[in-house]
Amino acid sequence: MSSYTVESSTVETNDGVKLQTRVFKPKEDEIKDKLVIVLVHPYSVLGGCQALLKGIAIGLAQKGYTAVTFDMRGAGRSTGKPSLTGFSEVKDVIAVCKWVCENLSTDKILLVGSSAGAPISGSAVDEINEVVGYVSLGYPFGMMASILFGRHHKAILQTPKPKLFVMGTRDGFTSVKQLQKKLSSAAGRVETHLIEGAGHFQMEGPAYDAQMVNLILTFIASL
Repeated sequence: MSSYTVESSTVETNDGVKLQTRVFKPKEDEIKDKLVIVLVHPYSVLGGCQALLKGIAIGLAQKGYTAVTFDMRGAGRSTGKPSLTGFSEVKDVIAVCKWVCENLSTDKILLVGSSAGAPISGSAVDEINEVVGYVSLGYPFGMMASILFGRHHKAILQTPKPKLFVMGTRDGFTSVKQLQKKLSSAAGRVETHLIEGAGHFQMEGPAYDAQMVNLILTFIASL
């Protein structure tokens, strides 16, 4: 007998895009908290989709937390077209979070973004009152990635909401030095967790799912 259930829904954005969404729910008697974790997948243009976050979502549900994944516009079976810089996708994150509050009876959301999903979700943090914290898994802060995502940096660095940045020490898009330099100007509570020897795309793989779940749970406990 599975310790969680999965439900599918369609969420519509304010500009008419329909997003395919999945809700991973723990058993009623195993729910730890009303907080819901919304997971934002890597870059749609390079094939990013919600399936990449399924392992983390299952792990969180098995630990008593409701987790939500969704395909951003133009990914999977969601309608619309992906954007190069991820600004249209910020609307997707906001729409899903509003839907979560209305349909899952919560007033607390933790936003978790993976790779390009990190700058996109970071830009949505202060647009949603119910977001109480933010976790980045491999934020692309480096020079080349900043050409596409640099305009997202300001939003997440300025928010006073608690933030955790997880990164592999061999991330090809951001060096440890670049990460530390960026975060030195960040407002509010900022934590980092470096995974020794892990590369950017490696960290997105299933081998690291359990570790990501544990880091997210530890962060939740500190909120």
